[in-house]
Amino acid sequence: MKHQVMGVINLIHENDDMERLTQNRCLATVPFGARYRLIDFILSSMVNSGINKVAVFAHTKYRSLMDHVGSGDHWDLNNRQSGLFLLPPATDDIQEVSRGDLYHFYQHRDYFNRSTLEYVVIARSHMVCNIDFEPIIEAHKERQADITVVCKRDADLMGGKARKMKMDPDGRITAMQDHYGRMNSDISSMEMYVMRKDLLMELVETSLAQGQDHLVRHAIFSRIDKLRVYGYLHEGYLAVVNTLSSFYQSNMSLLHPEIWRELFFQPGMVFTKGKDEPPARYLGTSKVTDSLIANGCRIEGTVENSILFRGVHVRKGAVVRNSIIMQNGDIGENSLVQHCILDKDVRVQYDRDIRGSSENPFLAGKRKII
Repeated sequence: MKHQVMGVINLIHENDDMERLTQNRCLATVPFGARYRLIDFILSSMVNSGINKVAVFAHTKYRSLMDHVGSGDHWDLNNRQSGLFLLPPATDDIQEVSRGDLYHFYQHRDYFNRSTLEYVVIARSHMVCNIDFEPIIEAHKERQADITVVCKRDADLMGGKARKMKMDPDGRITAMQDHYGRMNSDISSMEMYVMRKDLLMELVETSLAQGQDHLVRHAIFSRIDKLRVYGYLHEGYLAVVNTLSSFYQSNMSLLHPEIWRELFFQPGMVFTKGKDEPPARYLGTSKVTDSLIANGCRIEGTVENSILFRGVHVRKGAVVRNSIIMQNGDIGENSLVQHCILDKDVRVQYDRDIRGSSENPFLAGKRKII
């Protein structure tokens, strides 16, 4: 990217309603699309846009995050000049950890102050899309905006939650929800913000001095009539994955080839942590239709309209239909799994019948035996 831009993936108080899927992991590392994690999409978008210095502001339950992103080598971010920086809370005090994102930005202000980069892109992990930040930075500079907010018009949230905004004909944001509410608007925020780094640090210090410590609620929302805040409409695919319903529906949408190709290859590829797995094995008794099957799977039974992560074993006579089976799942002989979400290492024993519905899929937590 010709612009001097640093990336921030903000996981501080990232709200979710994912039930047991986020009981032991943060939202950013929830598995998605047979072999990915939610954070892969925004991280890959930044790298593909030429942003080669990215900070991940971790908050809680970040052990799996550290394991997944590592040194950033899978995104080509493991170099001395720039790279990937995982920044957990600077204190273990529960009262300090519970404070807003501006407080955590301030605690790591040296990270910002030591950088010579001019602009910063701040994003969340639960907005699943493939986006090029180059034209967004161009539009930001042309409009002489203080802050540019990436948003989506007429977004199909598929059960996800996103704050609404209103824009005037010139693209300037005139109103923004403090949080999720009932604003009568067809424009949803994608929680991606572009601004100058020096403005961000000014907002951090000014807001904290006034007893305010949330980026959107305090630094932006309360100053929307004073700052030049513009919206940039994203035209591509978007899935807002912060509820169990949206997780299920957005995964199922990947079974449409046109959506799968757009999300994973346009405008750039989505990268993830690589694992050395053998190809999936389909035995003579297997039957697979309209499904995503990851490497390392062993299929002896029937799989229909489902997503199987690495190492899943569907035994002889078993039927998996309209379901998401995560890594190393084991579906016993003659069992039926329909409209289900099974987390990692779930074992379904012989001749079980497990059914949810498309509106309310059955969820089994990690390592559960059914």
